[in-house]
Amino acid sequence: MSPGDEQGYDYPETGHTRTRLPDPDPYGGAPRRPHRSSSRSLITVVGVVVLLIAAIAFANRGGDSGGDEASGKAAKPEASSTAPSGTRPVETRTGTIPSGFAHTAQGAESAAANYAVALGSADMFNKAGRDTILRVVMAPSQLTSSESAFDKAYTPAFNKSLGLNDDGTAPKGYTFVSRTSPIGTKVTESSDNTATVEVWCSGLLGLAGENSTNPVTNSWFTITMKLDWAAGDWKIITHSQKEGPAPVPGDDRASSSDEMSKAVDEYGGFTYAR
Repeated sequence: MSPGDEQGYDYPETGHTRTRLPDPDPYGGAPRRPHRSSSRSLITVVGVVVLLIAAIAFANRGGDSGGDEASGKAAKPEASSTAPSGTRPVETRTGTIPSGFAHTAQGAESAAANYAVALGSADMFNKAGRDTILRVVMAPSQLTSSESAFDKAYTPAFNKSLGLNDDGTAPKGYTFVSRTSPIGTKVTESSDNTATVEVWCSGLLGLAGENSTNPVTNSWFTITMKLDWAAGDWKIITHSQKEGPAPVPGDDRASSSDEMSKAVDEYGGFTYAR
């Protein structure tokens, strides 16, 4: 997206959640400095999370993600299953989204990681950009219902609640930040032509600029995708999201709005591979 809502949200794959600051420090340290966000910003973030969770529930109604049940019964992974595979990332793209993943469990993990990035980008807040992404990542059988569900979530009113223009673009003088960064992936269920993959992510979401009432914040969440092998690639059948696992927040100095804007413009993303 350059979307980056909170992530940890169960919402239409844009990927973001609220960051919960433990107080007091669970590791025995001194109480952390109060969060600098205003009450208005907190209310806005809560509203975003609630709206996105509702949208994802709508998009997946009747679907079976199977992620939580499968992961609950799964045995502890071997070290080899969590270490990077060393397999080269795909070299092809459909538009800006990596494509042409291997017809293997690792290929499904790579696809899920890259699709999480696309669904959490800023382009998801614009109708044309969102439809382009969905046509690439969704299974053909799910495309129409997914477009309808996301349209109901990404409304002009929703964009305005984030400080954006009706069409999802940032106001003049501001930079909209919405990025999802996969930390790791795990296959919880698979067959020859289907796979359920969990993607642990960190996300950034907010509006960088002087006097912004929605500053860029960080969140942690896990996205579960059920993928199907269709038309020579892995495609999403259903997806859902939950908060965490989240680390204890550090005491890093928050960057200025100018530093955040420059970082978004100057640092590109990656093609993720298992």
